[in-house]
Amino acid sequence: MAKTTLSKLVPFNIEAPEMPDSMTKKGGFITLFFIAGTLSGVMLSGFGWLANLIVYLVQEFNVESINATQIANVVHGCINLLPILGAIIADSFLGSFHVAAISSFLSLLGMILLILTARLSSLKPPPCEIGSSFCRAPSKLQYVVLYLSITTASAGLGGSRYTLATLGANQLDKPKDKDTFFNWFFFAVNASGIISSTAIVYVEDSISWALGYTICLAANFIALAVFLAGQRFSRCDKPKGSPFTGLLRVVVAAVRKRKVVLSSRNEDYYHEHCETSKVFEPSSDENRRRHRSDGLIARPWKLCSLEQVENLRTVIRLVPIWSSGIFLITPVAIQSSIAVTQALSMDRHLGSNFKIPAASIIVVILVSSSFFVALFDRFVFPTWQKLTGRPLTLLQRIGIGHVIIVLSMAISAMVESKRLKTIHDNKLEALPGAIAPMQVWWLFPQLVVIGIGDALHFPGQTALYYHEFPASLRSIATALVSLVVGIAFYVSTALVDLIRRLTGWLPGNINSGRLDNLYWILVTAGTLNFMYFLVCAKLYKCRNIEKEVDANSSFDI
Repeated sequence: MAKTTLSKLVPFNIEAPEMPDSMTKKGGFITLFFIAGTLSGVMLSGFGWLANLIVYLVQEFNVESINATQIANVVHGCINLLPILGAIIADSFLGSFHVAAISSFLSLLGMILLILTARLSSLKPPPCEIGSSFCRAPSKLQYVVLYLSITTASAGLGGSRYTLATLGANQLDKPKDKDTFFNWFFFAVNASGIISSTAIVYVEDSISWALGYTICLAANFIALAVFLAGQRFSRCDKPKGSPFTGLLRVVVAAVRKRKVVLSSRNEDYYHEHCETSKVFEPSSDENRRRHRSDGLIARPWKLCSLEQVENLRTVIRLVPIWSSGIFLITPVAIQSSIAVTQALSMDRHLGSNFKIPAASIIVVILVSSSFFVALFDRFVFPTWQKLTGRPLTLLQRIGIGHVIIVLSMAISAMVESKRLKTIHDNKLEALPGAIAPMQVWWLFPQLVVIGIGDALHFPGQTALYYHEFPASLRSIATALVSLVVGIAFYVSTALVDLIRRLTGWLPGNINSGRLDNLYWILVTAGTLNFMYFLVCAKLYKCRNIEKEVDANSSFDI
């Protein structure tokens, strides 16, 4: 269907909206202290229980390791899908401030329930001895309380994270200040994740689960108090309606006007220019036919602008590249969860008295990713441009990230093969929970390589969507990466479940399984997905709609 069919429009004069008082008299850098405090507290609390969830399910609720991995994948998926829902609710109904406040409160309730499951013996089954085959499963009531606490805490963490990013950016006026804020936003998220995955996880593993969760509760409570204290300084944006409405109107208009005779005159179509708030108006006859007496649009769901049509076409053109990201992150999602179960069956002692918590192994990815993001930005990319005379494009960065992630899966397969050989040589495969005489350091190389891949493809995808998406969809564009991660966790859960049903590679006791075969499947799937990405990247032509980049800048799509 020709795009002009979709864009028969109603001409009307657009007046620039007045800036509300709340957006002019408040805001500024003073509000960022409150937002940073809130973000740090919420992330410390959220990562504090999320990073150690698999261990908690295995050790305290007698859940089999693979089942615990599947539950953790579902939880990660929910947390990464919720930012999209939070953005829609904030834009359409409540505003960013209220969504962030409600989410922080839900996170607080979830932590209270988790503390109860850890402290009250009636809310969890009796402990299971290592190597024993007689482990009592949780009762229905215990499962209900556990899942309710996880669901509530997940809703709070997922709903607040990117909403706080939007709220923080809204406090600033200059684009450069907003860019600086986003840099520090992601730094705060990573720093909170590192602290939670080490200090809080250590308290949970070595001292008490209840004490660790109480620390998370205290951090969450302080975060909510700081956030509410900053309300008097903050710009509380008013709901403006869902950005998806304009896209949906194009689809509805296309169906309803599929038989409309096209006009060859450009002036017969409405060209909306939001930057200048001007329109091109057709003849007075057209005005009389398409205006009501009060000057408003007669049928907004039957009429749309050329710009709305082009916005929808841009979104559709990006879908193939976006979809390749799902199968790029799926192996990472599987690896992040299974690495914890692998660490549980390996020697984690550092010296004679200290034992590395299994969940803390994931912090290697965070540290690696943070280090290589800085290294690429300050050294590798500028050096590449000096040597070649042109910058490394965003699509090239994403493609290299694909290759590195596939490489990490190959390393994972070889390390797991060695771990299983050690298990079989010591005849430990029949003992659930048996520890292989193999240091946990063997897992570090694959996790470091994953961090390198993340440092390339995550920023690359975010920048690509931000610069290519229409200006009206920028907030959704930055959340698309989170949506990819959420879907990837669900895909990883389905893939692992499918392999469990079709093969005997993933039993409850991974020491008697063939986890290395799963990694080789991921290598094959990742290679095919990389080929798919190359085709999509070759066919995709960047719009370069972002005009704010300086002409002399080295930025390139």
